[in-house]
Amino acid sequence: MWKKKKKKVGLALGSGSARGWSHIGAIEAIEEAGIPIHCIAGTSIGAFVGAVYATGDLPSLKEFALQMDWKKVVSYFDVVFPKSGFMDGKKVHDLFSMHTEAKTFADFKIPVSMVATNVETGKKVIINSGNIIESIRASISVPGVFTPVRRDGEWLVDGGLVDPIPVSVVKEMGADFVIAVDLNSDIVSPEKQEQPQSGEKTMPQKQRHDIIQRISAQYNHAEKAVLSQINRWFPPSPKTPNIFDIMGSSIGIMQRQVSMINLAVDPPDVLIQPRLGDLKMFDFDQAERSIKEGYEQTKIQLEKIEIPV
Repeated sequence: MWKKKKKKVGLALGSGSARGWSHIGAIEAIEEAGIPIHCIAGTSIGAFVGAVYATGDLPSLKEFALQMDWKKVVSYFDVVFPKSGFMDGKKVHDLFSMHTEAKTFADFKIPVSMVATNVETGKKVIINSGNIIESIRASISVPGVFTPVRRDGEWLVDGGLVDPIPVSVVKEMGADFVIAVDLNSDIVSPEKQEQPQSGEKTMPQKQRHDIIQRISAQYNHAEKAVLSQINRWFPPSPKTPNIFDIMGSSIGIMQRQVSMINLAVDPPDVLIQPRLGDLKMFDFDQAERSIKEGYEQTKIQLEKIEIPV
């Protein structure tokens, strides 16, 4: 069990799109165990959840997540003409602001760092000051899906490309004991997915294609040739994965490989790995399952902790 001692505990929240709701459950389990969190480093969805937690408004985010259905998920996609990404991500402002009035890093109750990637140099960019929403936007900008963010003369995209689980970042913040949450350890192919248990909700195939219909509707003034191409990208057959499923799976696999290397070089003291690999990029309506899994896996790991006196 956890032995109380004056150590600076850092939390590294990893990237993983819709699986990120499990960060909420992980934090709840950590708090329930009486473990203080002194600083947070987050990548992508980890940056978003970490930022809300650092404002003291995590219960509001949990309530919001549990109320999400597929229609609400789709409503937060602000589709743009695909020049550098399908979605502009401006609604991140709405998503964050509905839970807190915090605007800059100075408003956080504990220190927070967010990880992004310079798309031109490939270098990791650590953001720990300035506008919160702009920083979250940079950290979550999955290449090809969200448009990149221009910040301090750099074009920034998803930090998961270089540091999916920012253990080293939270250590640089002064943490001498690190708890990390890895969302990409259980990436599986459709053939290997576990069948849902009795009573467990699954998303109908039609709902999965609502986002595609929404994208097509956004282009109703575009040239017919562009619409024709979009239709080829998003075939109606349920047996054929759409472009977002392919991109999400590909990025998840890549981040898994990067995470394995990074964790071998710079391991955390506690590694939490929720088993949510079958969730796709935009399965944000699966919050109840994700939060529960994050909570349960964290409880299991925390029971093993004993910090030497």
